[in-house]
Amino acid sequence: MGMARYETASRWEATTPGPTSPVGAAAPQTAAEIQRLRAQITRMQRRSAQVDAIPVHPELAPLFPEGGLRPGAVYSLDAATSLLLALMSAPSRAGSWCAAIGMPELAAEAAEGYGVDLERFALVPDPGDRWLAVTSAVAEVFPVVTVRPPRAARDGDTARIGAKLRDRGGVLLVQGPWPQAEAALRLHDPEWTGLGQGHGLLAAREVTISATGRRFPVPRSVRVQLPGPLGAPAAAAGTARRPSWRTVHRIEAGHGSDAGSARLEAVG
Repeated sequence: MGMARYETASRWEATTPGPTSPVGAAAPQTAAEIQRLRAQITRMQRRSAQVDAIPVHPELAPLFPEGGLRPGAVYSLDAATSLLLALMSAPSRAGSWCAAIGMPELAAEAAEGYGVDLERFALVPDPGDRWLAVTSAVAEVFPVVTVRPPRAARDGDTARIGAKLRDRGGVLLVQGPWPQAEAALRLHDPEWTGLGQGHGLLAAREVTISATGRRFPVPRSVRVQLPGPLGAPAAAAGTARRPSWRTVHRIEAGHGSDAGSARLEAVG
């Protein structure tokens, strides 16, 4: 303690004009020191404000203000599993571990087909009623966690998971609504190509992916092939095709909301 007080006093005496020092000579030195400290603080604040985003595929980067997934954030997704896997492909290949919770029908082969590195991918197919506890535990060690909640979570539970994500710098992708989500993403307007004049094989599917967030209320959207030729998203062809195809779902009246059928319809 005595040494600390002595050093502080010595510094103060070194920068404070004494009885034989002219005041005018010390004032510029003190002002320069203040300016230097202010500049240093500004640089530190700028660095702390910068966010190292978790990477996504380049075709999806325009959906996010940081060009990728924001650490500590939760993203609400629609029910399209292809969108979920597309968002995990780039992080897993960049070295981040990813996990999928509560998706018993999801196969590892399907994840690999969309570009997910299976060496850094874990599945928890059916966590049951403990899905929140499992999600929280997995978020302790996995940078990217995806979950399909069987029911809405309470505000206290979502707040605790959010605090853990911010502390760890992880990201949670939720299939369904989530309070205070950073952004909501949805896949729509699918178009298939490859059938030609009523025959052939489906060759590609183009979709639009839109994102709306608290920090960007005006929707952002991209048009991509999903899956692309190599599984991961690819740029849309951008040329007119005749015909292209889209899936049309028809609900049979009087048989409940789950009854229905699907057919392919030519468009364009």
